[in-house]
Amino acid sequence: MVYQCGLLTHKKESVPLKNISVNLSICEFVAGVSATLNYENEEKVPLEAFFVFPMDEDSAVYSFEALVDGKKIVAELQDKCKAHINYENAISQGHQAFLLEEDKCSRDVFSCDVGNLPPGSKVELTLRYVQELPLEADGAMRYVLPAILNPRYHLSGLPEDSCLNMKTPVAPLEDPPYTLSMTATITSQHSIEKVQSNCTLSPVEYLGSAKTSVQVSLADGHKFDRDVELLIYYSEVHSPSVAVEMGMPEKQPDSLMGDPCAMVSFYPDIPEIEVPVACGEFVILMDCSGSMRSPMNKQAKSQPRIEAAKETLILLLKSLSIGCYFNIYEFGSSFGTFFPDSVMYTQETMEEAVERVQLMEADRGGTEILTPLRDIYRKPPIAGHPLQLFVFTDGEVADTFTIIREVKLNSKKHRCFSFGIGEGASTSLIKNIARVSGGMAEFITGKDRMQSKVLRALKRSLQPVVENISLSWNLPSGLSAEMLSPEQTSLFRGQRLIIYAQLSGTMLPEEATGEVCLKYTFQGKSFENKMLFPLQPKLDVSLTIHRLAAKSLLQAKDMGFRETVGRDKNDVLNISLESGVISSFTAFVAINKELNKPIQGPLVYRNIPTPVLLTALNNHVPRLDRGAPVYAARSFDIPLARPCPSSLSKRRINFCATVVQQPCGSVSRKHEVQSSGPRHRRSHELFEDYTQGKKTYSSTSVDVQKPQAVFEEELYLQLIALQKADGSWDLDESLGKVLDMSLENILAAHPAKHLDPSAWATILAVIWLHANCSSLKWEWELLEKKAIAWVRPFAGSSMSVLVKAAIAFLKVSVNPGIFDL
Repeated sequence: MVYQCGLLTHKKESVPLKNISVNLSICEFVAGVSATLNYENEEKVPLEAFFVFPMDEDSAVYSFEALVDGKKIVAELQDKCKAHINYENAISQGHQAFLLEEDKCSRDVFSCDVGNLPPGSKVELTLRYVQELPLEADGAMRYVLPAILNPRYHLSGLPEDSCLNMKTPVAPLEDPPYTLSMTATITSQHSIEKVQSNCTLSPVEYLGSAKTSVQVSLADGHKFDRDVELLIYYSEVHSPSVAVEMGMPEKQPDSLMGDPCAMVSFYPDIPEIEVPVACGEFVILMDCSGSMRSPMNKQAKSQPRIEAAKETLILLLKSLSIGCYFNIYEFGSSFGTFFPDSVMYTQETMEEAVERVQLMEADRGGTEILTPLRDIYRKPPIAGHPLQLFVFTDGEVADTFTIIREVKLNSKKHRCFSFGIGEGASTSLIKNIARVSGGMAEFITGKDRMQSKVLRALKRSLQPVVENISLSWNLPSGLSAEMLSPEQTSLFRGQRLIIYAQLSGTMLPEEATGEVCLKYTFQGKSFENKMLFPLQPKLDVSLTIHRLAAKSLLQAKDMGFRETVGRDKNDVLNISLESGVISSFTAFVAINKELNKPIQGPLVYRNIPTPVLLTALNNHVPRLDRGAPVYAARSFDIPLARPCPSSLSKRRINFCATVVQQPCGSVSRKHEVQSSGPRHRRSHELFEDYTQGKKTYSSTSVDVQKPQAVFEEELYLQLIALQKADGSWDLDESLGKVLDMSLENILAAHPAKHLDPSAWATILAVIWLHANCSSLKWEWELLEKKAIAWVRPFAGSSMSVLVKAAIAFLKVSVNPGIFDL
C-alpha cells in the first residue's frame, strides 16, 4: 500500500512555523546541536499545529523546551503513553502543551505537536541533541542536518498511529513556507585544514591564529532543496584519544549518569593483505521502486538514481573474481532475481548479468525490501563462500524496525553493506542494517560518486575477518571500568572504533593515569593498541559523553515500539528516563499551566508542510503494469471543537486525510522468484554495444559538445565494460576506439607478436586507466588487480618489454612499477 505524506495544497493558508534556526558546535568528532522552531499564529483562532521532520539515526535527543512570552517551559521526558495522555488532557483543558516524539516505525523521523497556540502569539521550541560524526574515506568528518523527508512506502499492515501515516501536506523545495538558518562553530586540538559543504556558506572565519577554531554559516537565502552537509578536515584526524567526563553529582554512584564516563576512540592499524582469489557469495539487492527515478541531486541534468546505480552495479560485477558466487535481486512492490540461486562467476554468467542490468528500470512501484530479504536468508549457505549482502536503496520504507530485526536475526549468516541513495534516505534503515550485521553503511548524496563508495565497500568485504576483538583496562586499585558499548564483532581497515565505558570507584589525584588496550587477531597474528590517559574527569554541562553512551545502549536494545519485547523493553525505558535521551518508549511533554485563563476554542488543526522531493513523491505511485493498486491522498484542515481526550488519537488519523483505493485495470503480475521476459532497451545506455565486444563502437553516439571530463568518464565506463570476467581485454576495434587508436596501429606496435594479443590489449588498458583515470582509482583498483594477475602468466619474461612499449605507444607518463616490475 502506498501512503504519501500528503499532497501539496494550492490554498495560500498561513503556516504557523516561520523559521528553523540551528546552532551547531563540533568538537573533534562529536557534534552538539540546538535547533529552534519559531512558531507564530497569524490567524484569528487558536491553533494546534503538527510538524513531521527528519533526524539522523545517531542523534541523541536529550532536551526539549518552549519559550512562551519570555517564560521558559522545560519539557519532561516521560513514558510515551503517559506523555500522550498528559498532552491530550492539557489541550482539552485549554492549556498550552507541546509534545516531541520519535515515530513508532522509524527512529529517524520525529513529530512535534503544538497545542493551543492563541491568535497573535509566538513560541520558540528548542530541541538539543548530540551525535558522533562518521569518518569518510578521505579523512573528513561528516555532519548532516537532514532537511528532506521523502514519503515512505507503507505495507498494508502498518499500524495507523505512525506519524508517517498522517497526510501532512508537502512543500515544494524551491518555495518552502519557512526558512532555515544554521551557524556552526568547529574546534579541535589540531588545526582545521578546511570546511566544505554541499550548500553555499558564508566566508569561513578562523577564530584564532592556530586555526583550531572556525565558524561558518549557511548563506542567506538557503532553500530546502537538499540535506545540509558539512565536511570537516583536521590535520591529524586518525589520532587515538580517551576523554573522561564527570557524572551528575545529584545522581547515585554506580549509576549510568552518576559515575564518570569514558569515550575511547581507536584507529587500529590493520595490515592490508592481498584479496583472496575466489571467495564469497555476493548477493546484490537493488531498489527498482519508482522513487529511484528521482535525480541524484538538484544540479541541472543530474543523473537519475537508477542510472547511477546501474553503472555502479556493472562496475561491481566486473570487479568480482572468477570462482566466487553471485546473484542480483530487483525489488519494489514485487521482486525478481537474475538467477534462481547464486551462480558461479564466469564469463558467461557475468555477461548475462550485465545485459540484464542494462534493462533495469525504476518501475516496480513501492519499496518492499523485507520479502526479498527473507528469500535470501532462506537460501542454504555455500560452503567456503561467506555471504556478503549489498543493499542499494533510497530508503523510502516505513517498516524500518521489522527490517532491522530480520537482518539482526540473520547476522550470523552474513555481513550487510548498505548504501543510501539520494537526499532523504532513511538513516535509520541504512545505518542499522549495516550495524547489526557487522557491515558498513554509506550515503551517496549531492555530487558523491556512488562507484567509489561501493567499490571501497567491496574491497572491505573481501578482506579477512578481524577476530577476538576485546578491550582491557589497567586502572589504579579501587577503580573499575564497565563496558557500555555493545560487543564489537567486526572491524575494517581504516575504520574508527568508538567505545564507551562507565568508571566506578574512587577517582584519584590529578597525576593519576590509566591505560586502555585494544586487542584483536588478524590472519592468526595478535595485535595490540594501547593508550595512556589522565583519570581526572572533565565537567560538561551537556553531559555529551554520557548521552552518547546512553544512545549506544539504546541502539543496541531498542528495536522499535512494537519489535522490542520483554526485558529489553524495560531496559530501554529505564535507560531513556535516567539519561534523558529519547527512545521509542518515551516522549517529551511540556505544559504551560500559568495562563490567566484557558484558551477558548474552536481549535483549528494545522499540518505544517514538510519539505519533500516532489519527484520522489510523484515517482512513488506504482505503474499499472505491476498490478498494484493506486491510492490518492487528500489533506484537510478542519476546525474542531475539542473532543474528549480518549478520541484525540483517532481524530488525528481519521480527520487528517482520506485514502481512496482505485482500480487499476485487469493487468496483474504475480510474485516472481526469477524475472523473465525482455524489456525495451534504452537508447542512451552507456554500456550498450560494449559489454560482450559483439558490436563496433559508433562515433555517432559520442556527443562532441560534451565537457572533456564527461567525455573521458564515458570512455572510462566503456573501457570497463569491455573487460572480461577473468580480468583481460580482447584486442579489437572497440578497444581501439577507447584508446583513440586504429586496430592496425595497435597490432603494429605489439612488440611480442608470438604472445596472445589479449596480453598486449590488457597492458594497454591498465596503463590507459593510470594515465587518464587516476582520480578514480578506488573504482578500478580491483579490476586492475584482476588484469595484472591474468596477464602475468601470459606475458612471462616479456612483461617488461610489453609495458615499456605500451607506455611509449600511448605517449603517457606511467610508472612501470604498477606491474611489480
